[in-house]
Amino acid sequence: MRSAKDEEFRAYVLARRSDLLRTATLLTAGDPHLAEDVVQATLTRLYVSWPLFQRATNRDAYARRVLVNALMDEHRRPWRRQERMSSAVPERVTEADPGTPRTEALNLALGELPPRMRAAVVYRYFHDLSVADTADALNCSQGTVKSQTARALDRLRAVLGDTLTGTTTHPSPPPAVVPTPFTRSI
Repeated sequence: MRSAKDEEFRAYVLARRSDLLRTATLLTAGDPHLAEDVVQATLTRLYVSWPLFQRATNRDAYARRVLVNALMDEHRRPWRRQERMSSAVPERVTEADPGTPRTEALNLALGELPPRMRAAVVYRYFHDLSVADTADALNCSQGTVKSQTARALDRLRAVLGDTLTGTTTHPSPPPAVVPTPFTRSI
């Protein structure tokens, strides 16, 4: 028979796992396998610290911090550093709609960012968290969130340009010369 703790945890997982997975997918720059690993590690840590988690005033913030910590731990593992991404994967399984050029471009651009910058962008702009909430999730100061976000956005703009909006930038035409009484026509 399941305990009350198990039932509460099960209900939490059913309600929040998809949100955690979406966040982890963004934080891992679209790597669904690493995102699954990070979510699993997050849920394991939440289960172990369930009584502490239940006393938290903001459970979503607590879960976000655990998620970021789990991702940082994954990046510190020596066997992760030796894995290399390859664009020539024979049969690539994709989630719903990640194959669009915009999504692929965004995932590639996010993948170029260091993990903390990526986390700052994901929490600030994909989850629409405030600077204070993002700082709490990343366990850093608000100034660090602001500087990391600004630098990340500069890098993303440099890499993406107008890819996400679907527009192209054309040089603006030179201003027309309007004859005035003080200019001569040539």
